[in-house]
Amino acid sequence: MSIAILGGIQTDFARVWSREGLDLSDMLATVTRGALADAGVRAGDIGTIHVGNAFGELQRAQAHLGAMISDVVPELWGIPASRHEGACASGSLALLAATAEIEAGRYDVALVIGAEEFKNTPGDVASQNQNAASWQGREDIDCRFMWPAAFGLVGAEYQRRYGIERRHLNHLSEQAYQNARKNPLAQTRAWSFGEGKFSEDDILNPVIEPGTRRQDCAQITDGAAAIVIASEAFAAEHARRAGRSGRTGRDVSAFARITGWGHTTAGIRLKPKLERSRDEALIFPHVAQAAIEARRRAGISSVFDLDVIETHDCFSHTAYMAIDHLGITAPGENGRAIDDGLIAMGGRLPFNPGGGLIGCGHPVGATGVRMVLDAARQVTASAGAIQVEGARRVQTLNIGGSASTIVSFIIAAD
Repeated sequence: MSIAILGGIQTDFARVWSREGLDLSDMLATVTRGALADAGVRAGDIGTIHVGNAFGELQRAQAHLGAMISDVVPELWGIPASRHEGACASGSLALLAATAEIEAGRYDVALVIGAEEFKNTPGDVASQNQNAASWQGREDIDCRFMWPAAFGLVGAEYQRRYGIERRHLNHLSEQAYQNARKNPLAQTRAWSFGEGKFSEDDILNPVIEPGTRRQDCAQITDGAAAIVIASEAFAAEHARRAGRSGRTGRDVSAFARITGWGHTTAGIRLKPKLERSRDEALIFPHVAQAAIEARRRAGISSVFDLDVIETHDCFSHTAYMAIDHLGITAPGENGRAIDDGLIAMGGRLPFNPGGGLIGCGHPVGATGVRMVLDAARQVTASAGAIQVEGARRVQTLNIGGSASTIVSFIIAAD
C-alpha cells in the first residue's frame, strides 16, 4: 500500500466560528477549497469524498454532511460522498474508507475532511453531548463528567497493575502546551500558566473526577482539516502536469505517502475492556494490535524505526498509555520514556510536536485528519516551527471513545 498525500489544510483551532455568524457548513467550505488549492488539483479531479464528524446532530442538529459538500462547493456536485462516525476516530475512519476505494481502483483521487463544531453551545452542553460516545446508561460509572471519569479509571488501572506517578501525567500535559506555543494553528498557542498549574495543588489544578485534574484534559474546540489523497499513478501524472504548466509544483518523490494502516475495534463500554485484559500485560491489547499492524503493513519492524509519533492525548492518561502500547517501553514502564526525555522535542521519538489534542485542540471529528496532515508536513519538511529535523516516518494513533475504535497510520517520505 502506498497512497500519495497531495496536500491539505487545517483551520485555526483557536477560531470560534459561531462568533462570526458562521457554522459547520462554513468550516467545510473553507477546508474543501483550501485543500484543493494546496494540493493543486481541480474539483473535477476528485473521484470520491469522505467526511469525518462525530457530533453534528447534537451540536448543530445537522447530519447528512456528505451531501452538504456539494452545496457549499458546487463544483463538486454529483461526486459521491459519505459521512463517517466513530467518536474521536471519525476522521481516521473517513480516511480509511477513502484509501480503500483508491486501493480497490474505484477512484484515483479522494478528498478527506474532518470537522467538528463545539463552541456554538455552552461547555457543559458540549460535554454532555460527547457522552454519546459511551454506552448511555450502561457504563456503571458514577460521575458528573463521563470522559474525565473514564480516563481517571484508566489511570487507576495502571496504578493497580504497575503503579503510576502523578508527576508523569503532569509532565505530559505541560509538554503538550509547550509544544503548542510554536504551532500557529493551535488553540492554546497564546495561553500562559502560572506556577503550580501542573501540580497536585487542588486549587491550582483541581480534580475534575477521581484521577483526572483540569490540566489532564484536552481542549475541545471548533476545527476542520482536509487532505487530498491519490493513487501513485495519478500522483505521478499530477507532478508531470504541474511541471508542464510551469507551476512551481512538488516533485512526485516529495509527496508524503500513507504506507501502512491498522484498525481494531473493541466494545463501547470501558469496564468490560479493563476486565477482559485484567491478567494481561497491556491494558488495551487491541490498541497495540492496531499500531503493530500499521507498522507491519509499512514494512517497519520496530517503533524506533520511526521519527515522530502523533498520538491521541484526549487526556494525559491516553498519552501515557500510548507509550507502552506503541512498544516504546515494556508494559508499565511508561515513566522511563518521560524521565529520559525520549518523547520530548529533541528526544529520540518526540510525541505531538504541534501540541496534540491537549495543546493544539480537539475538534473531535477533525482530529484524525489533522494528525495525518501534521504527519505529512513533518515528512516533507514543511512543518515550520514545529518541524522535527530529519523526520521521514511518522505513526499516528487515533482513539475513539474509551479506547473502543482504534486507527493508526504510517506516513512516510521514502
